[in-house]
Amino acid sequence: MNTDQLVQVVLPGTVAPEGLEIRRGSVPVAGRGQLVIAMEATGVSFAEQQMRRGRYYDQPPFPFVPGYDLVGRVVATGEGVDPALAGRRVAALLKVGGWASHVLVDARDAVEVPDGLTAAEAETVVVNGITAWQMLHRKARVRAGQTVLVHGASGGVGSVLTQLARAAGATVIGTASARHHDALRELGVTPVDYRAGKVADRVRELAPGGVDAVFDHVGGQSVIDSWQLLAPRGTLVAYGSASTRDDTGSKQWPVLKILARTWLWNTLPNGRRASFYNIWAGRAMSGDRFRARLRADLGEVFAALHRGEVTARIAAQLPLTSAAEALRLAESGTVTGKVVLTP
Repeated sequence: MNTDQLVQVVLPGTVAPEGLEIRRGSVPVAGRGQLVIAMEATGVSFAEQQMRRGRYYDQPPFPFVPGYDLVGRVVATGEGVDPALAGRRVAALLKVGGWASHVLVDARDAVEVPDGLTAAEAETVVVNGITAWQMLHRKARVRAGQTVLVHGASGGVGSVLTQLARAAGATVIGTASARHHDALRELGVTPVDYRAGKVADRVRELAPGGVDAVFDHVGGQSVIDSWQLLAPRGTLVAYGSASTRDDTGSKQWPVLKILARTWLWNTLPNGRRASFYNIWAGRAMSGDRFRARLRADLGEVFAALHRGEVTARIAAQLPLTSAAEALRLAESGTVTGKVVLTP
């Protein structure tokens, strides 16, 4: 790839993966307070799968460049930015824009990647790792000896979440298709086949007194079942509506229903708690505090990765110009971990 040229993958509308467009142009120039990052790794997350269907809750209007996060080298710094950052490897959480050879970011949003981690390894735990860490430690406050249920335990967020939960001393039950069960057992997770049906019954057999926390990205009926599986004083953390990925109609309605349910459940005098996790919560109201928390939590995940408590699960690495193939692979449900795009 020509390093003097900007290459971007553009999502032009509601299209099949093959409808993604490759566009070329000039590398952006860093303005005041900004960095230009040469992308070394960016990921394919569930958000992009929803966005290409027009189903992500607050996606921008088409056309746009997808890419929720990235890792890369700083190649230019703008006025007011420490020039010593040039050449350093950093990670950034973006929501959109990461599927590009060069990305312009606010310098305050860049987090340095520790030595000893490759770009692809670090990429697997940016959005996935922050999401998992914050849900586990800031929302559910899981402690050693507790039992948790992780839906989609072999996915990008789920695989990190299960490992962090095990590192925290929790017993983990994880739902996944049967092909992923051996990999989950190797992580010390008790697998449950969601395709076999009667997931709630199986979880009740494994945890008769209920589970202390459930992490649910499925939405719909699954959220209701997850609430009912909680032990007294247990916590439900919902963070998606994967079951509605292929639906039509309002993209906001599935999330609004979850929000309404969690509000209602929290009014009940049974000691249980429920919340809908949004990684961007608080940014508009407290930008500096939001960034400090993100930086601290990503640092915790990088440290866990460095210690070996979390393994970087890279499902596949493909070049940026093969984004369509990467998206198709990620959507297939046949891989464990994260599909990564590289230059």
